Amino acid sequence: MAPLPYVVARKRRETRDVWTLELEPVDEAIEQIRPGQFTMLYRFGVGEAPISSSGDPELGFRLVHTMREAGQVTRGLCAAKPGDLVGVRGPFGNAWPVDTARGKDVVFVAGGIGLPPLRGAVYDVLAHRNGFGRVVLLYGGRSPGELVFRSDVERWRSRLDVDVEVTVDTAGHDWRGNVGVVTKLIPRAPFDPANAVAFVVGPEIMMRFAAAALIERGLPQESLWISMERTMRCGVGLCGHCQLGPTLICRDGPVYRWDEMRPWLEVAAL
Repeated sequence: MAPLPYVVARKRRETRDVWTLELEPVDEAIEQIRPGQFTMLYRFGVGEAPISSSGDPELGFRLVHTMREAGQVTRGLCAAKPGDLVGVRGPFGNAWPVDTARGKDVVFVAGGIGLPPLRGAVYDVLAHRNGFGRVVLLYGGRSPGELVFRSDVERWRSRLDVDVEVTVDTAGHDWRGNVGVVTKLIPRAPFDPANAVAFVVGPEIMMRFAAAALIERGLPQESLWISMERTMRCGVGLCGHCQLGPTLICRDGPVYRWDEMRPWLEVAAL
């Protein structure tokens, strides 16, 4: 439960208020993190916050975390400079069930800051590309300036074995891509719903509509997975702060099969 010291090795600005930190252990490292899991990042003198991994699993013990400046702790973390120390606890939670998609089409649907929690799974699938069918990434943001990991997205788009579509809610005259919410990309996405697995991350309302569109395409509910980001405090299910219905997100999630979470996401204002 005590945070281990990590040093900020690299820092990159993704958007106006979103930053990516690459962290290396000063001495002892946490257990290797898997795509979908999160750590509790501690900014000394400020506090800690749960942040999902956004790194390539092949990086080993180097941690990559992408976060938005949304509160006192995340502002403190985003202000960290290379050479600064942060504390790390974890890893916590479960991982994306990438192995269940072996031999099937894989569909990633990300809304806004939802791409970072999926990035490790995308890297994992592409590292073992021959083990999967079609790979589809559907990514949406509020505007072109809100899109993260744009170089990664362009690199994936340039591959002949990945189908990538990007859309924004609003854009200026210089935008040459799709305009509209990301769920509008699902009906025409090139995958076989009878033989596919979908991973979805974004605001809860976006995940509800994405799930509805995927299911309407014929994707079985048990083949659809989402990641929840309710506010977590302890990371181990002791404080109850992240409870949603009968589940504690930090202990039982953050990755859930859609049919497990659907009854609670359909309750207004829960």
